Amino acid sequence: HYRERILTSVYYAAHIKEVVSTLDIAEQLEQGFIAYSNRRVVVPPVGEMVFEHPPGDTHIKYGFIKEDDYFVIKIASGFYENYKVNLPSCSGVVLLFSQKTGALISILMDEGYLTNIRTAIAGQIVAKYMAPKNIRCIGVFGTGIQARLQVEYLKTVTNCKKIVVWGRSKASLASYQADMEAKGYCVDTTTEADVVTRQSNIIITATPSVTPLINIEQLLVGTHITALGADTPDKQEIDERIIQHADVLVADSIEQCLTRGEIHQAMKAGVILKENILELGHVIADPTLGRKTENQLTVADLTGVAVQDIQITKAVYHAIQNSLETQPL
Repeated sequence: HYRERILTSVYYAAHIKEVVSTLDIAEQLEQGFIAYSNRRVVVPPVGEMVFEHPPGDTHIKYGFIKEDDYFVIKIASGFYENYKVNLPSCSGVVLLFSQKTGALISILMDEGYLTNIRTAIAGQIVAKYMAPKNIRCIGVFGTGIQARLQVEYLKTVTNCKKIVVWGRSKASLASYQADMEAKGYCVDTTTEADVVTRQSNIIITATPSVTPLINIEQLLVGTHITALGADTPDKQEIDERIIQHADVLVADSIEQCLTRGEIHQAMKAGVILKENILELGHVIADPTLGRKTENQLTVADLTGVAVQDIQITKAVYHAIQNSLETQPL
């Protein structure tokens, strides 16, 4: 009889997107980062598969907040040549389990959407505590989903509408420009990195690059960089000297960034120490740890932490359940 009472709900991307559009999840994610930095979150090492032909990677992230009701397992993939077969680059699924019984409560067939949204919100949170007050131009490296979402989620931090975007393909740049201009942004495109860096005092790097795209000599005084494309041990978007000379260097997870991303590359080059790194949850809890002056170089290395998946999954699941309960019979 007990088994008969466990009904696993399944929700699909269209429903999930509809619900997310009604939610402000930033506060839940901030609290998740704080819990993580206070060691109240159990996050095992990332499961990872990297593919070569065609290039792609699949990450398995999972964990739980101690004394919470749930635990979450998330599988998310990025296959970067999917445009050739008219498919999105991202896909995925999130599984929500009871932390009390182990029962599978819900399957969220989000197609990678929740990963994209929680990553964009992490960028928004970082900018809130680390970006200069007067953002003159938003520099973007990459033309994919995060290159769009990161800018859109900055709207709570800045009213700046000027974007300079770098890409390798003129077609992808044209598509990005058309999409973002339709949303009210003024967009310039370029295939030269220094065209971005000499105009922008906040820069978002959202590419799968394995070689640095920008170096420290190119940066304006007072620049903030949110680096999020390098989420494997091999990827790197910014020169390690930028990490070395950052006045404020923040990791979403110090432990994770020591093995992947920009901080990993700088550690491997021997130009920083672990003691140089702050963790995002500590900066949220004590904003004085973030940017102190307009002239500082600040860098956030975001590799994606399972607590983000936990928090956004719970928020969406509860919102769906509440909406179903209030629907008339």
